[in-house]
Amino acid sequence: MCRDKEAATIMIRYALRCDKGHAFDGWFRSAEGFDALRQAGQVGCAICGSHAVEKAPMAPAVPDRDEAARPLDAPGSAAEQALAELRKRIEAGSDYVGTEFAREARAMHAGEMPSRPIHGEARLDEAKKLIEDGVPVAPLPFRLRRKVN
Repeated sequence: MCRDKEAATIMIRYALRCDKGHAFDGWFRSAEGFDALRQAGQVGCAICGSHAVEKAPMAPAVPDRDEAARPLDAPGSAAEQALAELRKRIEAGSDYVGTEFAREARAMHAGEMPSRPIHGEARLDEAKKLIEDGVPVAPLPFRLRRKVN
């Protein structure tokens, strides 16, 4: 099941095996969805590409009591907690500049505007160009919540 509240789509994970013995996982919207895709030849082995794929036996994923009792938006591990704290510090200590991130970062680097901590969004080509030009930027390991006025 997907834990992201914004994309609250239930998915089924199947352990799969091809006719050559390769084991891999697949995620599907429903059991019927898996069957329809398999019959249409659209489920292939992730290792060899064979379309002779069957469900393999698997143990159910049963959360422990602590995992089942916590809210889905609460961190589930020390790593998730550390990322949540990092996100809070970044959001509290910098200005969200949205899609103007690349322009503002470049202007601050060039001394055209006062320097300040910012975060925002940049296309991949914009981010690469900033890095190539020596502008100190770093990708974040999560999507920041947009600040709305």
